[in-house]
Amino acid sequence: MNASTESSLSIQSINTALAAVPSAAQTQQDEHPLHYTWVFWFMHRLPKAKIKDYEGSMKRIAAFSSIEEFWAVYSHLRRPSDLPNISDYHLFKMGVRPVWEDEANIHGGKWIVRLKKGLASRYWEQLVLAIIGEQFDVQGEICGAVLSIRNSEDIISVWNRTASKGRINLKIRDTIKKVLSLPQDTTMEYKTHNDSLKDNSSFCNTDVFR
Repeated sequence: MNASTESSLSIQSINTALAAVPSAAQTQQDEHPLHYTWVFWFMHRLPKAKIKDYEGSMKRIAAFSSIEEFWAVYSHLRRPSDLPNISDYHLFKMGVRPVWEDEANIHGGKWIVRLKKGLASRYWEQLVLAIIGEQFDVQGEICGAVLSIRNSEDIISVWNRTASKGRINLKIRDTIKKVLSLPQDTTMEYKTHNDSLKDNSSFCNTDVFR
């Protein structure tokens, strides 16, 4: 498969996975502003397809900076349970690229929660609302979050700015458990973005916390 064919298939899959998203200009009256402007991204690849340009393969869906703009966008997105396998939703602050190498991410890492199939839609919505609603209360440490739809499991990850801040990282972990109503003994994983760059992997060779 050549690059142009792969790109065409990827765009076709994206258009299939997403419904129409209204312009943020449609919801400008009587708004309740959020602390940050956030951006939704989407990516899908075919099974066994290799992506040479990861960042270029992501589709920017829409940005929002108020509660009303968020619901206008979110209500038109496909639920995670309706997405094809090997799809990813990204939610990141405006100006932060959803890649390890971005200057806001490079010294950080991500907390990882592996989910049984069928649970992603509920947990993703709870997490997104907690992030944009500033429930983590960690002074700008949250860069974004990713939902990865895979064949045998779905994976939620929360990206933070500074991997070396142990106390803050543990607060992020505990807040994830709280907002998702996870049992306290739930196994969670952490991986720095520097380690991901070294082994070119998002979810392998993680540090496991019980």
